[in-house]
Amino acid sequence: MPPSRTLSRPTVERHLRIALQHVAVGERLIDRQRALVMTLEEHGHPTRIARKLLTQFEDVQAMHVADRDRLVDELARRAD
Repeated sequence: MPPSRTLSRPTVERHLRIALQHVAVGERLIDRQRALVMTLEEHGHPTRIARKLLTQFEDVQAMHVADRDRLVDELARRAD
């Protein structure tokens, strides 16, 4: 995505809505993956791959949160 300063306000708002959706979906994926890891542990199954996937979900989520925060900040600056 190009720098948000080159985007119109409605476009930034649209990108923010998408980022908010990504954050919400990411939270659900992470919650389910954590539950899966716990279930695997409780039943004595290996968790290495499930934990690796959880870490990847968490890394992607951090990017989604950073994108969301950047867009929120951009809109706040434009409100001034």
